[in-house]
Amino acid sequence: MSFSDIRAGVVGVGFIGVAHVEALRRIGVDVAGVVGSSPERARAKAEAAGLPPVYDSLEDLASDDSVDVIHIASPNYAHADQARLVIEAGKHVVCEKPLALTSEDTADLVARASDASLVNAVCFNIRHYPLNHQAMAMVAAGDIGEPMFLTGSYHQDWLLKDTDWNWRLQPEEAGQLRAVADIGSHWLDLTRFISGRNVEAVMADLHTLVPIRRHPPGPVESFAKADEGAELIEETMTSDDAAGILLRYEGGTRGAVTISQVSAGEKNSVRYEIAGTEGAISWYSQHPDQLMIGHRDRPNEVLYRDPGMSAPEASRNMAYPSGHVEGFPDTFRALFTQVYTAIDQGDGTGTTYPTFADGHDAVLVTDAIAKSDADKRWMTVER
Repeated sequence: MSFSDIRAGVVGVGFIGVAHVEALRRIGVDVAGVVGSSPERARAKAEAAGLPPVYDSLEDLASDDSVDVIHIASPNYAHADQARLVIEAGKHVVCEKPLALTSEDTADLVARASDASLVNAVCFNIRHYPLNHQAMAMVAAGDIGEPMFLTGSYHQDWLLKDTDWNWRLQPEEAGQLRAVADIGSHWLDLTRFISGRNVEAVMADLHTLVPIRRHPPGPVESFAKADEGAELIEETMTSDDAAGILLRYEGGTRGAVTISQVSAGEKNSVRYEIAGTEGAISWYSQHPDQLMIGHRDRPNEVLYRDPGMSAPEASRNMAYPSGHVEGFPDTFRALFTQVYTAIDQGDGTGTTYPTFADGHDAVLVTDAIAKSDADKRWMTVER
């Protein structure tokens, strides 16, 4: 499918901004240009990464009448104001998570996008691994009975060393939560999507396991290796780099998740198991084309990603035959294909991409997690 009549722009030229551009090009969208933190930095990155032309500012991009959609892949603190500007300009908007740093802002953005009748999406791309849609379809069909217990983890190691640094460690840019907001929100969205159940209450224990970090005075891109020869500044950390969270979902379902960005050897590892009254399903992101199906009274099964043997919800997210692994970049392709189908057809019926409403719900849950840790008690999610 090609969307060559739709033009897009991307705000942000870091790791994720580049991923957006690459995925848009794969589905045939004309990427008009990009915006960076400064025109100079953006032009240097554009030349190095083969990005499209650079606009001097988001205002310039939003005022270009030929641009239909704007993707926001900038630091967290900028999301709310940038999304408002894009909506006011009448453009469809795709925003990285978190949608905003406060639930007041996320609620405002949900209302603004709805009032303007604009397609809106939040990049919880992990749900668009095809077998996660297969798991969702199986739960909805009752294949594992009623979900009872959801467990899992999202672990990385890119912040293990005290010299690892990035804007995500600065609360004024990333918000007060770090690992939970950055990667934990993905796991929470994923299990909410698959189970069809909202989180009602949380009990959270947040950790700052690397309390002091040393970093260069200038910016460092996500996952970049520290320059050991640079003069370093010491800074005390206040945000979480790991967490353990107990969860109460709707319908009496219970859950537990661990989040870490300091687990050596775990590069980008997402795991979940959903134990139901009749069976269980589990998935691991480093083997994304395998869904484990657990049984009590007969042998367990491994379901391999296969367009011809999957639920329609899963197969429409697939672009390659079975045995040709679809990984992280493919999740953006699958997500954006659904978003741009909604834009192209003017109708999002039947789509499963995460919207601003999903982004708002995620912030409500992470707000409750922060309050739970501060008060050391169970906290209800205030919807």
